[in-house]
Amino acid sequence: MLAAILAILLAGSSISERDGNAVRDALEARYQHARTLRASFFERYTDGNGGASSESGTVYFSRPGRMRWEYESPEQKLFIVDGTNVWFYVPADHTASRAKMKESSDWRTPLALLTGKADLSKLCRSIQLVGADAEKGSQLAEQAVPPANSVLLCLPRGASGTDPSFQVLFETDPDSQLVRVLIREPSHVETEFRFGNWEENVAIPEVKFHFQPPPGVAIVDEESLANQIR
Repeated sequence: MLAAILAILLAGSSISERDGNAVRDALEARYQHARTLRASFFERYTDGNGGASSESGTVYFSRPGRMRWEYESPEQKLFIVDGTNVWFYVPADHTASRAKMKESSDWRTPLALLTGKADLSKLCRSIQLVGADAEKGSQLAEQAVPPANSVLLCLPRGASGTDPSFQVLFETDPDSQLVRVLIREPSHVETEFRFGNWEENVAIPEVKFHFQPPPGVAIVDEESLANQIR
């Protein structure tokens, strides 16, 4: 009896991984030939102690490996990945932070998979297709996952990824478009990105992916911008 139960459990795990790989392949293929992308985004952050904040704006992606996040509400901010450096600028602070892309632990940099610079197989040590149960316990699970959508559970590689409480969920719609990314960190810290109004191969000025500090703005070099983003 025990052997039969174990066989069922192992078979279920294999199916989950196989289906997860199919969803992953469809997600990566969805954006494989897009030279540029533009979408609206909503971001929400919770610190695990009851504190929460939310922001929204427009995000741009361009091959190879460039991103621009324009925060419009409730405060103007700018987050740029130019292919080499990561920039974070808050006009009200008159200071811009800069770090090498490989040194930034912010989860926008792994979203470079949308710019042809990364893939989920390299970012995740395991990928599984999960259901609505994976949302239980999440402080951000205010809306149920639509039945036609798929949710991938990624356990990241690297030092931080060895902690089982560090998880990333990718939600895609029936057209394999990315609609949500949910990052779970230790101590119940969560960051959620929701995406909508995707546009592919739109004309985006080259200057969008370069940061030119305005006069009087101080540049601070950081090993990591993670604490600056919150």
